[in-house]
Amino acid sequence: MSHHKTRNKPLALAHSTVRLRRRRWGALAVLATGTLLAGCASAAPGTAAPGSEAAPSAPAPVVSEAGSATPRLVLTYDGGLLVADARDGSVLSEHKLAGFNRVNPAGDGRRVLVSTAGGFRVLDAGAWSEKHGEHSHHYVSEPSLTELVFPAGKPGHAVVHAGHTALFDDATGKINIFESAKLANHELPRTDDVALPEAHHGVAVRRGDGTLMVTDGNAEAVNAVKLLSAPDAGHRRTTVSESTQCPGVHGEAVAKDEAMVVGCEDGILVIKGDKIAKLDAPDAYGRIGNQAGSAASTVVLGDYKTDKDAELERPRTFSLTDTASNSLKLIDIDYSYSFRSLARSASGDALLLGTDGKLHVYDVKTGKEKKAIAVVEAWEEPVDWQQPRPTVHVSGPIAYVTEPESKQLHLVDLKTGKVSGTVDLPEVPNEITSTEG
Repeated sequence: MSHHKTRNKPLALAHSTVRLRRRRWGALAVLATGTLLAGCASAAPGTAAPGSEAAPSAPAPVVSEAGSATPRLVLTYDGGLLVADARDGSVLSEHKLAGFNRVNPAGDGRRVLVSTAGGFRVLDAGAWSEKHGEHSHHYVSEPSLTELVFPAGKPGHAVVHAGHTALFDDATGKINIFESAKLANHELPRTDDVALPEAHHGVAVRRGDGTLMVTDGNAEAVNAVKLLSAPDAGHRRTTVSESTQCPGVHGEAVAKDEAMVVGCEDGILVIKGDKIAKLDAPDAYGRIGNQAGSAASTVVLGDYKTDKDAELERPRTFSLTDTASNSLKLIDIDYSYSFRSLARSASGDALLLGTDGKLHVYDVKTGKEKKAIAVVEAWEEPVDWQQPRPTVHVSGPIAYVTEPESKQLHLVDLKTGKVSGTVDLPEVPNEITSTEG
């Protein structure tokens, strides 16, 4: 089925299937043809950080009650982590941790998983809420980098969905799944372990019914996605459906009604129920490798690249995939962006942090820009993906935008469309995530 590239209009589907003025204010088994074996549950004991001895019992942190939920931010820098109050961006603590680290929500509203040497290490952001009868109580304590580690040779994606967290080890193809709410500071929770046939850079998502979406491939190529059943009494999972038509599998996102997408180098897969549909890109090479979903919208925001041989393509098009109608739309823009530029507002709007220094807000149904908010100075994406660049992260009504060049964090009020505050940071920020508190 041929396609004509028409920007800003829905595309036919296969198988129906700065330098700008800166505002200043102060302060992530063996797979047989039809069966997944050796997916056994195990009790994962607490694991000390690599190269360290078991830590002696530390004094219990001082806990106090707060008047309301206290969301917190966790930012990485070269050689450590910063924990900040999400309400105003003020830095609360600093934690040294050598190497290049990445941060992912743990799923319990309190902790963050740090992808570091040896595995996924648990960081307690020090703020949480508990329900007592009809009332919620909120607590705060000093943030702490615990000694608990989910072992992984090469910790990759950590995905939180439907009350469960799925950890993917790129070095082994092993997946650890745990109930997010059972994470604690003294012992790792019991995990459901799934082993894929070969190691690869992959991802897994556990759905609300216990089924599991996994990638399948090896170090040379990843082109398959499988939907596995919930485990039976023997902890085995069977293959419910699969697609091998997704070269260069990368990235995933979940939309409204638990529809899921997975990016390919020639389009995107849409998974609904037990069905996997392939939506072809209009270009022979049309890579959608990074996506941002929203429970408030059926549409998924994605990047879009067309130069297969580029060392680094600086795209000027983004994609909108409507999982309700299985339609793909491409939007041309007059600025570029990076893989850390994609986010969603609480209402489902698409956000793109452009190299022009503006945070662009789009209506996902029409693809029309609603507003553009000047936040940082103009910037250029570095060739090395690990190097810092302006990054956007959304929590509640606030978009947090890092500016490595000035060592600043900007708070953007998405309701007013204005920068509500700017904080000077002690280190150059790289990645950022948050907890609800």
